[in-house]
Amino acid sequence: MSLKIVLIDDHTLFRVGLEGLLTSRGIEVAASVDNGVDCVSLVSEIKPDVVLLDMRMPDISGIGVLKKLRENLSPIFPEETRERVSFLLENEMPIVMLTTSTEETDLVESLRAGAQGYLLKDMEPDALVIALRDIVAGKTVVAPDLAPILARAVRGKDGGTPEISGPFDELTPRETEILGLLAEGQSNKAIARNLGISDGTVKLHVKAILRKLEVHSRVEAAVMAVVKGLPGKN
Repeated sequence: MSLKIVLIDDHTLFRVGLEGLLTSRGIEVAASVDNGVDCVSLVSEIKPDVVLLDMRMPDISGIGVLKKLRENLSPIFPEETRERVSFLLENEMPIVMLTTSTEETDLVESLRAGAQGYLLKDMEPDALVIALRDIVAGKTVVAPDLAPILARAVRGKDGGTPEISGPFDELTPRETEILGLLAEGQSNKAIARNLGISDGTVKLHVKAILRKLEVHSRVEAAVMAVVKGLPGKN
């Protein structure tokens, strides 16, 4: 599967090196830029499979770029349709943070702002490529080293067991089943295939799950399921 990406990172040496690495593995780097100021028009024009964003950049941070892309990718859409357009963009054009930051606040804020991935710059090259392909296939991927940090964020800052039995009790049997599959890292398409339902139905269930658990991303919901020991489908 060929991939087309846009790379936004202000460190020239890293950006050029990563571009060469990705190109050597069959990934097309359609644009490689050093800031996110003009990212909206750039991404609108190129329509990449995935956007790779650095966290720490001058003028506008990676999270600022992420929010800008999510909230207002094209000003031609009227106000009443922007929520729908944003939803489509979130599912069709993954945005991934690629950073050195292992800070819990950066990780959580990125996921809540709509990132489909949070990867670290010291990842092995092949692991990075696999992660990008998984993300484009519909999964949300967090660097394995950060799993304990994300679990701690879900549990709460005091490190205690989260009070999640109530929200979990509000889930329907189908929502509980889908949450278990999310915890296995399955994409919407894979879940739809496994359960014999449409992608659209899965999306509606996932939206309901996030609302009931009071979280903002699939990853947070999946971590809550793992913490609770919720099994997926065998």
